[in-house]
Amino acid sequence: MAGMEIGPLRPWVDFFPGVDRFSKPDVSDLSKWNNRVISNLLYYQTNYFAAAIVVILIVGVLNPLGMFLGGAVVALVFMGSVWAGENQTVIKNFKRKNPTLFVVAVMGISYFLLSLCGGVMVFLFGITFPMLLILIHASLRLRSMKNKLENKIEVVGLKKTPMGVIMDLLDQQEEKINKIQDFLESKLKD
Repeated sequence: MAGMEIGPLRPWVDFFPGVDRFSKPDVSDLSKWNNRVISNLLYYQTNYFAAAIVVILIVGVLNPLGMFLGGAVVALVFMGSVWAGENQTVIKNFKRKNPTLFVVAVMGISYFLLSLCGGVMVFLFGITFPMLLILIHASLRLRSMKNKLENKIEVVGLKKTPMGVIMDLLDQQEEKINKIQDFLESKLKD
């Protein structure tokens, strides 16, 4: 955690500039769509955290015990899945190749556990809804040149942010770092 920087809060005009900077993702090219989502998650991370906190606070005020229980269950399931991914190669490979399915599985297990406690509505509105809003924005928002440059700095490791740590836990950064390393090695050989 040492040396971690909080990404800047992007202005509303940049975060939600208008219809012309949004477009439907190309669902036939999943790697391109995945790159768009990851790039936007890294670039707008503080805006996403702020939006999620607002929704979580609203639900937390309405049902504090349920929100605490829901947050604890999701955090424990996520930490357990990260631990399992580090110690089981099958899970690690699945997590790296199918990050969306991995997150859906974590959320599904959390939903099941919360349904046993009767906290499904808190789970849906307090935890799943902010994640859905973030995923929709990250999928539809087109990247700018500044967005792409900031992401290269994050991937190379010159800057470490909270979202970068989360992406590392989901094994989404390692592949990009390997591509950059291969590129740099090929340039050094030339």
